Amino acid sequence: MNLTLRVWRQKSAEAEGGLVDYAVADASPDMSFLETLDVLNERLISRGEDPIAFDHDCREGICGMCSLVIDGRAHGPLGGSTVCQLHMRNFKDGDVITVEPWRARAFPVVKDLVVDRSAFDRVIQAGGYVSTHAGSAPDGNAVPIPKPLAEAAMDSAACIGCGACVAACPNASAMLFVAAKVSHLALLPQGRPERERRALAMTAAMDAEGFGACTSHAECEAVCPKNIRLSDIARLNREFLKAALLSK
Repeated sequence: MNLTLRVWRQKSAEAEGGLVDYAVADASPDMSFLETLDVLNERLISRGEDPIAFDHDCREGICGMCSLVIDGRAHGPLGGSTVCQLHMRNFKDGDVITVEPWRARAFPVVKDLVVDRSAFDRVIQAGGYVSTHAGSAPDGNAVPIPKPLAEAAMDSAACIGCGACVAACPNASAMLFVAAKVSHLALLPQGRPERERRALAMTAAMDAEGFGACTSHAECEAVCPKNIRLSDIARLNREFLKAALLSK
């Protein structure tokens, strides 16, 4: 496959950026998108040019590091998948593929395709945890939890915090991310003692970081690699309203 990658290049957070075209010849359809960037970077280094900076880690679709907007869609055209799971066979020979970083005020660009997502860390620090001492992992059946609740909690816990929901939302809202974290713990008995404080604190932290409000466009659900649902946002709204009423 012969492709053209139109990549966003930006030397630093303070510098102006722009799209630069790079020809990639003889790309294998079986290569992942990140492997294609690796090949391109090797060629750039061999020519003495600055390689393209991009985030990656596990390359197995579980860490959420590979934060790229490909042809205007977070994580690319393959639904329910991360960029590292996206293979070049999903494109056509001769395609011009535009590659950009996440676009959100709360995710400032560090360099090229790398953005600072530490805002998510601060939201988690505000309440995305259980503060009681739980000891070692208990036996799987020691705490009786109805199967539907356990499965719903695990579905929410599948969120990998990649930020695709923010990048896809026209308001740059982090509601799906926060909702997944709040839902996961609100559904389990271990998280219920702090559920009111958690909902208020994490929502306040989200607003303080500059994320936008949710207006139910559902773009977040469409691009989430772990298929987190809007029903989690509905649960967050219920948790927040209940907590706000109880705090008065």
